[in-house]
Amino acid sequence: MLKVNIFVFFHMENPIHYFSGIKAPRIDRTKAHLLEDIIVISILSVLCGAETWNNMEDFGEEKEDWLKTFLKLPEGIPSHDTFNRVFSILDPQLLEEAFIQWTCSVARLTDGEVINIDGKTICGSGDKKEKRIVHMVSAWANVNNIVSGQVKVDDKSNGITAIPELLKLLVLKSCIVTIDAMGCQKEIAWAIIAVEANYILSLKGNQGNLLEQTEDSFRFLDVASANEELDAGHGRVERRVCTGSE
Repeated sequence: MLKVNIFVFFHMENPIHYFSGIKAPRIDRTKAHLLEDIIVISILSVLCGAETWNNMEDFGEEKEDWLKTFLKLPEGIPSHDTFNRVFSILDPQLLEEAFIQWTCSVARLTDGEVINIDGKTICGSGDKKEKRIVHMVSAWANVNNIVSGQVKVDDKSNGITAIPELLKLLVLKSCIVTIDAMGCQKEIAWAIIAVEANYILSLKGNQGNLLEQTEDSFRFLDVASANEELDAGHGRVERRVCTGSE
């Protein structure tokens, strides 16, 4: 059985109204369960470790009395088949937007918070011939320790075009956005500026003459601040120096 620390949820904003506007193409006579009830139970169960539709049903049955204190549940707990069927017809983009709005209400980004944007491949995707590799671009808020948003990279696109779409979903005013060399693009820098955030972009030698020009610029600028770090491990000592210029 899944276990849940109910105390934690009571300190979160109730997510029901964020998902109440989502519509699903269900037949009226088959609507035994409210859509918002199904979505909220699924979210809570996943937060408690659910990995399958059966886990969601088990969670709901175990916590039914508690769930009834804020959900209507006119026909009790949905079955695992119901969870599967409903999520197969939901618009994933609408669900994602509603979920991000809720998580943003739970974890407010603070001024100066570092938001790391990075791409990754979903484990297990692409391991069969008929299965496509799934790439995601995510935004990690380091103070709140939460993924504040993510978008799937289009099959015919790449992370460079997905990052601006992700930025549109987030409220990043006064935050510091960090991206690896993949995001060192004019369009991405302007997109970050447009949402009133700051950025730190990695730069590699595959950006034409940009790396050389940047290095030359730093050679002739006065150092405004510097930080040095020594790290010993794996049979070696590493010295890292970071300098900043105005």
